[in-house]
Amino acid sequence: MGKHGLALFDFDGTITTKDTLIEFIRFSVGEYRFIKGMIVLTPMLIAFKLKFIPNNIAKEKMLSYFFSGMQYERFISLATEYSLHHIPKIVRPKALERILWHQEEGDDIVIVSASMKCWLKPWCDQYGLSLISTELEVKQGHLTGKFLTKNCHGEEKVNRLKEQYNLASYQQIFAYGDSSGDKELLALTDKSFYQPFRK
Repeated sequence: MGKHGLALFDFDGTITTKDTLIEFIRFSVGEYRFIKGMIVLTPMLIAFKLKFIPNNIAKEKMLSYFFSGMQYERFISLATEYSLHHIPKIVRPKALERILWHQEEGDDIVIVSASMKCWLKPWCDQYGLSLISTELEVKQGHLTGKFLTKNCHGEEKVNRLKEQYNLASYQQIFAYGDSSGDKELLALTDKSFYQPFRK
């Protein structure tokens, strides 16, 4: 067995108080275009809420509506600004305290999120955290509106984690999540915490 532990954190709702996808879209396109877009997307969002379409399709359609065809360099600039200057405003203090505690313990820390790598990685890099997340497809310098990887949600979180980490080498594994999309991740270990930072 390894000497140290592995700490796995979901991001949206667990570390943050708000959904970063919605907040990033609002930040990137402005309030008017955001509201207009959400009205246009209402039938799709209702279908998602009623479970007629899955999470990955709904999210891809939303991102495609707002960002398909956008120049990648401009998108990354927006994502980096959002990550470094806006995500800190919605981070739960207790979640950050727990991350820092794991660092002091010498544990490996991995953020495992269905959100996009482009706006999570700058924040993660600030704290030296590893990241497993969803990535967007880029062709000829522009976003296609499609995912490059599978949506990192539910069972896919576990699949991606096992591809990159030898879980048997860790003495202890901790998992922190807040929704049904984290249940497979939380089931990896007895040291699991559901909505732990909300009190």
